[in-house]
Amino acid sequence: MFGGHYYHATMRKSVAIFGTLFNNLSIVRKDGSGGILSQQKVPLAYGPKQKFLARLDQDTGSDATMAIKLPRMAFEITSLTQDSSSKLGKLNKIVENNASDVTKKKTIDFFTNYDIGISLYIMAKNQDDGLQIMEQIIPYFQPEYTVTIKPVDGFDLKQDVPITLSTTTITDDYEADFLTRRVLIYQLDFNMKMRFYGPTNTNANIIREVNIDFEKFGTANNADRFEEMDFTVGVTDTSDNFTVTTTIDETPEVD
Repeated sequence: MFGGHYYHATMRKSVAIFGTLFNNLSIVRKDGSGGILSQQKVPLAYGPKQKFLARLDQDTGSDATMAIKLPRMAFEITSLTQDSSSKLGKLNKIVENNASDVTKKKTIDFFTNYDIGISLYIMAKNQDDGLQIMEQIIPYFQPEYTVTIKPVDGFDLKQDVPITLSTTTITDDYEADFLTRRVLIYQLDFNMKMRFYGPTNTNANIIREVNIDFEKFGTANNADRFEEMDFTVGVTDTSDNFTVTTTIDETPEVD
């Protein structure tokens, strides 16, 4: 029923889009007079925060690997739900010109809207590092930030993707012994509105000729008279530059 393979890598593109927003953040440490002591780019990776917290809890003795470095960020997809508020008709198609053949069109048969929930985790060992990262993010979301993408390869179609910041929480596991590393966790929950597109066709035929037959009654010999009218578009005409030729045939046809 659903035969025919196609894959637009929508989820992969969603991860790449979201990660690109936050892959160039940095923190700056200053001395008492305001001079810059160091500047550090904040690493970003895809994965749940539990994986990174587990690394922090590992032994860091002389025979252990290097402890995980803070601050750092991680993000993961947490939910995928259909956006019923923007549901469109199943018969809606996206149509583009075929650059190599003016008698054909490129089409995307249908698409559906989904909300992708994504959580961003900021892990820091001191408050100022975490606040620096937070302040470089939240002003852009009022409450949403929109990016424009090309969702389907081979098509000029562009799609606006709103990304909304819904909630922000701060966790500080302050109560611990002196051997446990302190970790401040800032969790930012986002909602990304994406479209999942159906199969494509790069050689869809288009209507270039229309034939109309209609009847006339009341002729002298009481016979039915048929007229034919043809509307034709030239073989090399395009949707931007075309001429419609009309041909009328009034030859009577008697039973």
